[in-house]
Amino acid sequence: MKQIPFTILLGGTLSLTERLSAQLAGSRFIAADGGMRHAVTLDVVPELWVGDFDSTDAVLEAKFAGVPRERYPAAKAATDGEIAFEAALSRGATSLTFAGALGGTRSDHAFLHLLRLAALADEGYAVFMTSGEEEAYPLLPGSWQIDLPKDSLFSILGFTELSGLTIENARYPLDGFALPFGSSRTISNVAEGPVRISLETGRAVVLARPYDNSGA
Repeated sequence: MKQIPFTILLGGTLSLTERLSAQLAGSRFIAADGGMRHAVTLDVVPELWVGDFDSTDAVLEAKFAGVPRERYPAAKAATDGEIAFEAALSRGATSLTFAGALGGTRSDHAFLHLLRLAALADEGYAVFMTSGEEEAYPLLPGSWQIDLPKDSLFSILGFTELSGLTIENARYPLDGFALPFGSSRTISNVAEGPVRISLETGRAVVLARPYDNSGA
C-alpha cells in the first residue's frame, strides 16, 4: 500500500529543527487558518487552506493567494484543525502529523489536540504531534518504541488509570506498574536512547522534549 503522509499546520508554536525537517520529509500539507504562517517557516506551499480565517492577516492571505481555500463560518461545530484532518483523510492520508498543535496562547486548543491524538490513535490512525521542540505520541494498549535522543526528557500523561505500564531504556524504568489517574509518577523521565513502552490497559500520551537535556 502506498504511504500518503499529511501534515496539518495548526496555530500553536513551531520551531524548525533538523529533527522536524526529517519527520516531515515527503509529506503533503494542509493549513488550518493561522497555521498557514508555519508554511513560511517550513518553506512549503500547502495544497489546501481551511478555516474561518479569523486568525489570518492580510499579509499571509496575499502571500498564499494561490492556495485553494475552504472557508467556514466562525460559528461551527468543529475546530479548523478537525476540518483540516477530515480533508486530509478525504485525500487518502495514511498518517498524520499535527505541526503547531502544542503551545500557543490557547490552552484549551492544545489540550484538545492531545485528547484528539489519543482518540485518533484509538480509531487506528498513525498520528503524531510536534512543535519542533516538543513532541506528543499516543499511548494505547500494546508495545511501542519512541525514537528519542539519549538524555532527552519525556513524560507520560494518563487520561485514565493505567495498568501494566512498563518503561524500558529510561533512567526511571517501570515493570507492569499500575498508575493511578492523576499521578505525577511518570513525569520528567530521561531517555537512555529509544524508549520502549508497553501498556495493558488505559489511554495516555507521551510528551517528549528531544532537545531538552536538563534532566541529564
